[in-house]
Amino acid sequence: MEAFYIILLVGTVLVLAAAFSSLLAFRFGAPLLLVFLMIGLLAGVDGIGIQFNNYPAAYMIGSLALAVILFDSGFGTSLHAFKIAAAPAIALASVGVILTASIFAFAASLMLGLSWLEGLLLGSIVASTDAAAVFFLLRIGGIHIRDKVRSSLEVESGTNDPMAVFLTVALVELISSGHGAGGFNLDLLAMFVKQMGLGGALGLLGGIMIVAVLNRLPVDRGLAPIFVLTLSLLVFAFTGAVGGSGFLAVYVAGIFAGNRKIFAKEAITRFQDGLTWLAQIIMFLVLGLLATPSQFPAILLPAVGLALFLIFVARPIAVWLSLLPFDFTQQEIGFVAWVGLRGAVSILLGIMPMLGGVDSNHVYFNIAFIIVLVSLMVQGWTIRPVAERLGLIIPPRMGEVDKVELDLPGRATHELISYRVIKDSPVLRGERIPRWAMPSLVIRDGRSMRYQYAGRLRENDYVYLFIAPGYSRLLDRLFASRAPVDEDDADFFGAFAISPTRPAKELDAAYGPGLLTVAEQAMTIGDLMAYRLGGHAEYADRVRLGSIILIVRDIDEHGHIETVGISLEAVEPATRLPIFINMREIAHRVRDTLRRYRGKTVPAVASGAAGASARSAPAPAQAPSDRDEKPV
Repeated sequence: MEAFYIILLVGTVLVLAAAFSSLLAFRFGAPLLLVFLMIGLLAGVDGIGIQFNNYPAAYMIGSLALAVILFDSGFGTSLHAFKIAAAPAIALASVGVILTASIFAFAASLMLGLSWLEGLLLGSIVASTDAAAVFFLLRIGGIHIRDKVRSSLEVESGTNDPMAVFLTVALVELISSGHGAGGFNLDLLAMFVKQMGLGGALGLLGGIMIVAVLNRLPVDRGLAPIFVLTLSLLVFAFTGAVGGSGFLAVYVAGIFAGNRKIFAKEAITRFQDGLTWLAQIIMFLVLGLLATPSQFPAILLPAVGLALFLIFVARPIAVWLSLLPFDFTQQEIGFVAWVGLRGAVSILLGIMPMLGGVDSNHVYFNIAFIIVLVSLMVQGWTIRPVAERLGLIIPPRMGEVDKVELDLPGRATHELISYRVIKDSPVLRGERIPRWAMPSLVIRDGRSMRYQYAGRLRENDYVYLFIAPGYSRLLDRLFASRAPVDEDDADFFGAFAISPTRPAKELDAAYGPGLLTVAEQAMTIGDLMAYRLGGHAEYADRVRLGSIILIVRDIDEHGHIETVGISLEAVEPATRLPIFINMREIAHRVRDTLRRYRGKTVPAVASGAAGASARSAPAPAQAPSDRDEKPV
């Protein structure tokens, strides 16, 4: 019992230390997950002296924590964000992981003297990005970038873990069995299809089950988050037990459940937020305790070299080749390549070779740990500066919103939402609340009154409204504070604005010709932009037309473009090298090169033909001199 209390005391102290350290991390801009990992290192065998070397237990704890994080990540991902990012994210999560591992394998073979298969194993361990690191740095860091780019990064981080786990497990089995590269056969392909197929199918069924249980059974509001937690872990465990990818299943289940009307959703969301923080802290503390920093110096230089190779070579090339077919700009592909943070997943996978009897000297684990440290320090600390340098930070559409969504008992067809009236908000300046919002109550200075008798709203009033599900974002603009727009933000949206209802052929006449096809000339500017953007436009989306750039300045509640900005300034490339350009840009450059080539050859041919004609034709009569004529 004394040992139990001592272990509990040490564990709670470490969790509290990590929680308090988050305040300092937010203040100084340090990567929060790096702080958690360093606390575990300081408390470990080479620090305070806590000895923890139970690798199977660490893998189990880390896997459970990762399942909780992935479910919450899916639960907070909108279906719209998943749709617009599904294709590039899946390309990054599949082809990107394989390319990253393969490119990394050559460098690992040279620097560490490993065989190519062993280098590929190490590459598979560090090939996937960490969902915890990416979600926390993008969402909590307050980095506002284009929805397609942010969603692609988030969906990639949630879906690339199954591929990395499959590659790591398969390579550990091949190396431990002694079959070598000849062991790659159709059985591994069938195993991959089985894991991904079962993971996706059982994840979808699990999401349906979670929604059905919460909405149809008389579940107490306080028990609803517990039901969701246990059911999500049930999906994770059952899928893994039947040979599927539990990580993919729990992520898919989270996406489905998070995008459905579900009982006590706000309570579930708040519970999941706190639980995810706890899972992050426990996972990184346990992995930090597991490491032995005194073993790092022997492999420090090659490990740091491999980390830099992964950051500056393997990841960028893999991202570029994976996103080549998609319409991402150089800046966006460069940013996606930079936000390839490694985290707890790589350290967890570094345990697999030890469990499989391949890594008796902890080489894979220690190298993966050092690579994660370098990634969090180099990339985690510089995500915002890199986004600003590439010009990807977009001005917010609106400022701060102070609202609370309340669950109604039973199966109500409306939601109850509360807004605090903020200074400079449109509703405080006289904008009317739509009738469909059904405002019912105003609380002013601690006194409640009906909305009809409250008169003009005042600052710090609390307004309660009944609305149809899913319409709260339409009211956010009314109750949001004024978004600050500085000179750089104004430049972001172009030199001047035009109406999206004007004919697109006017752009071709003013800045062309040759900018648009015949079919595009018959469109409006708004329809043209939506067509070039794949059928759906988002705030701050950009469309290049020759030397100009069309920018979506604002959209209405139906998703239609309201205002379009025109930028006449060329966007600087992310790099002087021909890397990070997409297929469309490659086609444009080839076409421009051919045009310049034709422009050089046609005049020469024409002049030769003219000379031959002049030699064979009779001399024309002397033309009158216009030397004294005035120019018109």
